[in-house]
Amino acid sequence: MSDSVSGCTRPRTSLSEAEVEALVRGICFKTGPPRRLGVEVEWLVHELRAPQLPVTPERLEAAYAALRSVPLKSALTVEPGGQLELSSPPAGSLTDVITTVSADLDAVRAVLREGGLALVGLGQDPWHEPRRFLRQPRYDAMEACLDRTGPAGRAMMCTSASVQVCLDAGHEEPGPLGLVRRWWLAHHMGAVLVAAFANSPLAAHQPTGWLSTRQLMWTRIGAGRAGGPRLDADPRGAWTRHVLDSPVMCVRRDGGPWDVPEGLTFRDWIRTGTPRPPTREDLDYHITTLFPPVRPRGHLELRMIDAQPGDDGWIVPLAVTAALFDDPEATETAYRAVKPLAERTLGLPAPHNPLWLDAARGGLADAELREVAVTCFTTALDALPRLGATPEVIEAVTAYLDRYVVLGRCPADDLLDRQRGTDGRAHGKDFRP
Repeated sequence: MSDSVSGCTRPRTSLSEAEVEALVRGICFKTGPPRRLGVEVEWLVHELRAPQLPVTPERLEAAYAALRSVPLKSALTVEPGGQLELSSPPAGSLTDVITTVSADLDAVRAVLREGGLALVGLGQDPWHEPRRFLRQPRYDAMEACLDRTGPAGRAMMCTSASVQVCLDAGHEEPGPLGLVRRWWLAHHMGAVLVAAFANSPLAAHQPTGWLSTRQLMWTRIGAGRAGGPRLDADPRGAWTRHVLDSPVMCVRRDGGPWDVPEGLTFRDWIRTGTPRPPTREDLDYHITTLFPPVRPRGHLELRMIDAQPGDDGWIVPLAVTAALFDDPEATETAYRAVKPLAERTLGLPAPHNPLWLDAARGGLADAELREVAVTCFTTALDALPRLGATPEVIEAVTAYLDRYVVLGRCPADDLLDRQRGTDGRAHGKDFRP
């Protein structure tokens, strides 16, 4: 959610449907050999010594003011509820991404530690109710819009965090690294990533019945806002239709509150010109208000992975995803492993289909998802040396495979064990992710 557009641009030239179709097709998928990789890591910010106590807005503001003077290579943004996000610059290798983000995180943590605060890797805050930190017209309008579908929108805005992996869209031509294959694979592999990295089983101090409560909240926001398009042989056409037929979140104004229309799609807005004709700036902004699990932004942004425990937990999903999508041999193996899962989608878009719901609810306790995950993690481990991964990264992925995937577990299971006081696998009694 780091794609906010500040301020409001005065209307310029209005758009036709044909112009919108041409623009979306041109800007959302930029094809070529997969060479660049990136990651966006979101974190909850808690009290260092008493994480169940809420952090006051004044303390957050003081910490973020201090962070503004810290030189970072990654872009640092603040989310509506006060979460922090670091977005890496596009890099030419997995090692470059990890080196850059790790150094930036060290610098951020040092500043927060001085203020008695800490970054926490959880997909959904297990203790605190949603409370908005940022007061801006964009987020006022977003809150008003999402409130129409219930409380899930505020939870998403204010109490959730994720690891988002950014990959090149791929070749124009067919093949393992082709755009069509990568688009399809992302929407099916995404369910495996949800299950393997689920890390949000609690809300309001209690188990929710879902291992990825964060993913549950996304599904409850609605298919128009947080769903993907139907998959077909033309990703550009499918995404363009989705953009046109998705509801408009808001119509920006130069002064005062933004309009929050109900039931107005972007296609309707073009055709009616009400309350004013949409512009190119409105189209760009509209696309940032759509939150599918796989979002094309020139590259592919995989948004389905819960924030991970530990200082370096984010590295494992980044490494596994990069290996499975950017190494041709691994991509082909992953495609064959995931292909049988497609039947469980019933042809419905992610994440509002049975496969994704099963992944979010039960994680790798699902035998088929566990089997596919074992294959994919093992395949990723074979590919990582070819991507130049360091021994430390390979060791971290190996440890995750052994500790979680082979056993049909995920970090959410650890949290539930600790919450129940059982901790059957002796991962320690400390509930600090």
